[in-house]
Amino acid sequence: MNEKSYTELMKLGAMKRNRMKENFVQDLYIDMLLSEIQLTVEKEKLLQKIDLAIDRRDKNLFLRLSGQLKEINKRFGT
Repeated sequence: MNEKSYTELMKLGAMKRNRMKENFVQDLYIDMLLSEIQLTVEKEKLLQKIDLAIDRRDKNLFLRLSGQLKEINKRFGT
């Protein structure tokens, strides 16, 4: 029979829990990174549109886009 001792089983359980914690932290970092990338891309696009609205002297578009930028900043806590 290939039975493991109590100590071996406890070690395996502890190692498994450590891997689960590491995976959770890794997943958390990945989520944070993706959110940061999404924020950066959205802001870049919006800032380009705002610049274009300024160049065209389109006040209404500028105000609308500026409001969207404020909402993005609120949503991402910046």
